[in-house]
Amino acid sequence: MRSAPLKKTPGTPRVRKSSGPAPRVIVPLPDDGRRRVVIESLSPNLGEGFAIKRTPGESVQVEADIFADGHDRIAAVLLYRLLGGVEQEWRETTMTPLVNDRWQGSFTVEHVGRYEYTVEAWVDHFASWQHALHARVAAAQQDLHSELLEGAAMIRAAADRTDGAARQWLMEAAEALEAPGSVADRAERGLSPELATRMAAAPDRRHASRAEPLSVIVDRERARFSTWYEMFPRSAGPDSMRSATFQEAAERLPEIASMGFDVLYLPPIHPIGTSNRKGRGNALVAQPGDPGSPWAIGSAEGGHTAVDPGLGTIEDFRWFREQAEARGLEVALDLAYQASPDHPYTREHPEWFRQRPDGTLKYAENPPKKYQDIYPFDFETDAWPALWLEFRDVVLFWIDQGVRIFRVDNPHTKPFAFWQWMIADIQARDPGVIFLSEAFTRPKVMRRLAKLGFTQSYTYFTWRNTKAELEEYFTELTQTEMQEYFRPNLFTNTPDILHAFLQQGGPPAFRIRLVLAATLGASYGIYSGFELFENHAAAPGSEEYLDSEKYQYRQWNWDQPNRLNDLIGAVNRIRHTQPALQYNDTLRFHLTTSDALIAYSKVAPGGGPRIFTVVSLNPREVCDGRVCLSLPNDTVADDETYTVLDLLTGRVYSWRGAWNYVRLDPSNPAHIFHVDRMSRA
Repeated sequence: MRSAPLKKTPGTPRVRKSSGPAPRVIVPLPDDGRRRVVIESLSPNLGEGFAIKRTPGESVQVEADIFADGHDRIAAVLLYRLLGGVEQEWRETTMTPLVNDRWQGSFTVEHVGRYEYTVEAWVDHFASWQHALHARVAAAQQDLHSELLEGAAMIRAAADRTDGAARQWLMEAAEALEAPGSVADRAERGLSPELATRMAAAPDRRHASRAEPLSVIVDRERARFSTWYEMFPRSAGPDSMRSATFQEAAERLPEIASMGFDVLYLPPIHPIGTSNRKGRGNALVAQPGDPGSPWAIGSAEGGHTAVDPGLGTIEDFRWFREQAEARGLEVALDLAYQASPDHPYTREHPEWFRQRPDGTLKYAENPPKKYQDIYPFDFETDAWPALWLEFRDVVLFWIDQGVRIFRVDNPHTKPFAFWQWMIADIQARDPGVIFLSEAFTRPKVMRRLAKLGFTQSYTYFTWRNTKAELEEYFTELTQTEMQEYFRPNLFTNTPDILHAFLQQGGPPAFRIRLVLAATLGASYGIYSGFELFENHAAAPGSEEYLDSEKYQYRQWNWDQPNRLNDLIGAVNRIRHTQPALQYNDTLRFHLTTSDALIAYSKVAPGGGPRIFTVVSLNPREVCDGRVCLSLPNDTVADDETYTVLDLLTGRVYSWRGAWNYVRLDPSNPAHIFHVDRMSRA
């Protein structure tokens, strides 16, 4: 008899038995499908393998979204270690939940070098068991025998993962849960906080999930906190018709050191080409005796690893560096990858340069500007590997001479990939080498250079002069992701930039910009002449200096009575004695009743006194108004009385409540207050 055909109920899939081989797996199985925890949005994370930045003693606060299917409890740890063969094993610290599956943990970096960090998380079956047991006890359920045996089994498994006294304690706890007797007593033992702690110390992490590791570069302290002075050593001599020698330039060192600077930055000190040499005021034709621009590097006397004969020899440079270091000044050198027409490279490696159709080499241009005395290198040459290695070796040469800080000229005109490789190679050899990016260019380019390895970066500070501009810009620098990798260095002026604010504001403008630079940023710098209130522009509307040192020897009257030295020294002493001013990420702006007054404060990351700075932004008139000490997370009660000490003048003021009155004039346009709210005014 034929059986009736099988009827398929609508919506029910037909099950087909197969006697053949198992079907081929198209999508591979995961390595371990028992990993249930998801780890997402790990931060800080710059992407593309870029590392965040810290200095020894600073912390890294890590957050991540961590969750799993179902309702099980989760445990998570933050893992970190110092690379370079120093630490093979991970160190770890417990992470704690915030809200909405967001978790947080932190660790402190201790040594210069590269660390890596990640997050590991797993389903915590014992914590889940305790949570469920607590719910059952709260519901007065009596039949808990099976649940207690389940807990005992987990405790025994944990005991097997430990030894010594810890193992014995856990074994006894398991026996207590298994023993006959009062269910309530056994449940109470199972819910013990001490048991929870001991079980957390011996977790079952066989099916843990782990995020991809991220990196943090730990630089020496000077990368975070530094005070720069830029000088042309060739202008530091007694004769305006010739270059000063390093021995003569060394006579300037005591005064520079006395003002509290710790980095002495020298523009290029190499031989200067004579072909197409620029004359005074950037004239196309040099006159006899014109020294040319130091950035037109290279002559018959040598190139990037040679010293201009007017300054001396390489031995003279080493002597000068030693003299500077004896006074607490670390010498930084300009690193400018460009060449004059007379550089040995143009003869030995013409393939490193771009050629015109007529066979001549192409000089540098930034239309409408022309730099006939400079040839740029062609980074798209087929010989790029040799070019990269040569430029790396230039840095290694100067490191051998004792230089560990380089201010890099126009890095945004060279490939990102080159800088990423070169800086990584140098810092793998010596992690204490510092690179300052002199890139006044588009924001995304500046940020990219910082991400790929530059230790410090020039900023738009020079062009931020109003209260709104300053608050917006420095909030971006210090309270967004930029603070993880972009270390600003605030130069008040440079050989290329004399801002209209300084040109038109007279000495008060110099005082204002000095205090702003030194207190808004942990690193700042001035170019020599600033302390003499040098504000003569080449032409109306120009930011170029009249009689620019870039094209001539310049003698300065360092003995003139009207100088800024005392204020510079006072501000720098405050910076070195107040840890709050040595960091950037605690900068917060405060309310004022006048747009001519800007107020902001900092505290050291570990706590301590608040340094509250108030600056007038008007160099011509007296400015007054009320300033508010309160912040959203640190309010001052209306009846609270306390004292503030002006670190610039030594005067003590009694303040009451959050809002208090200040008055600033052009001769004294700033207060730097040490706030003592523990005192009673």
